[in-house]
Amino acid sequence: MQAVLHKYPWLSSTMVLVVASITFSFFNENFLTPSNFSLILQQVAIVGAVATGQTLIILTAGIDLSCGAIAIFSSMAMAKLVQGTPAVEGDGLSIWIAFPAGLLVGAFAGAINGFLVTKVKLPPFIVTLGTFNIFLAFTLTFTKGTVPANEMPPFLLTLGNYVNLGPFRVTTGVLFMIAMYIVLAFALRYTSWGRHVYAVGDDIDAARLAGISVNRVLMSVYVVAGVTFALAAWIVIGRVTVASPNTGGDLNLDAITAVVIGGTSLFGGRGTIFGSLIGAVIVGVFRNGLTLAGVDLYFQLMAIGILIIFAVSVDQWIRKARK
Repeated sequence: MQAVLHKYPWLSSTMVLVVASITFSFFNENFLTPSNFSLILQQVAIVGAVATGQTLIILTAGIDLSCGAIAIFSSMAMAKLVQGTPAVEGDGLSIWIAFPAGLLVGAFAGAINGFLVTKVKLPPFIVTLGTFNIFLAFTLTFTKGTVPANEMPPFLLTLGNYVNLGPFRVTTGVLFMIAMYIVLAFALRYTSWGRHVYAVGDDIDAARLAGISVNRVLMSVYVVAGVTFALAAWIVIGRVTVASPNTGGDLNLDAITAVVIGGTSLFGGRGTIFGSLIGAVIVGVFRNGLTLAGVDLYFQLMAIGILIIFAVSVDQWIRKARK
C-alpha cells in the first residue's frame, strides 16, 4: 500500500475527497447537487490558483509564506495603475500596460525571493516570512491603504463572468485556474525544466552532481510562482469586483494546506500539480460540508487543522516505503 501511494501521490487525497463527499451528503441533501459543487469550485478558484505556484516551490523543498502578499500587491498595482495613482495622474495607464505591469510585479517579487534563497543562501521559510511583511508594506505605501473607488475596467472583471457547463454554472476564473494547472502539469511532465524541479527537490546535492544548474532552476521556480500569484490576483478582482489591500490575508495558509493535502511532500521531490487541485477542492468540500451541517466556524478551523496533520502523517508514512 505504501509503495502504491508513493507512486501515485494523488491517490490518497482522491480517496479523502470521495469519502468526505459521501459523508457530508448524509448530513445535508443539498450537498451533492450541481449548484452546490458549482459554488465550491467558485470558492476554491483563488486558493487553487495560488496553490499552483506554491506546489512548484514545495516540490523544490521550499515554501513561500509571501504568496498572499504578492497576490495583493499585484492586484493593487493593476487597479491603481489603470485608475490613476499619485504617481500616475489623471485616468491612469492603459489596461494593456497596467495588466502586464501587475504580472511583472509578481515576477519581480518572486525573483527577490529566489535571489535571497539561491545567492544569499537563506532558508525559504525565513526569506518569505520577511518578504511577506515587506511586500505588504509596499502595497500599503503604494495605495495609502485605500481601495480604488472608480469602477474596474471590464478586462480586469473578465474572470468573474459566469458560464454554464451542463448542470454546472461557474465563473471563468474557475476555467482559468484549471488552464493554469494544465499548463504547469505539461511543463512538469514533458519538459527538462520540470524534471529538474523534481530532481532538485528530491536531492539537491545529487542534482548538482548530475550537472543541473540548481540555482537557475530555483530562481525560475520562484519567478514562475510569482507570476501565478499575480494571475490569482486577477481572479480575485473578477470575483470581488474590487482590488483591496485587505483581501487575500488567508491565502498563504490555505494554499499551503491545499498543496500538502494534495499529496505534495513538504520535503520536496514528490507530488503532482493536479494533487494540489484536489487538495484545494477537499478544503472547499470540508468548509462547505461543515457549514451546511451547521458546524461552528471554530470547529471548522479545527477540522482543517486535523486534516493537515493527517496529510503530513500520511506523507511521513509513505516516505518510509523508499527506505
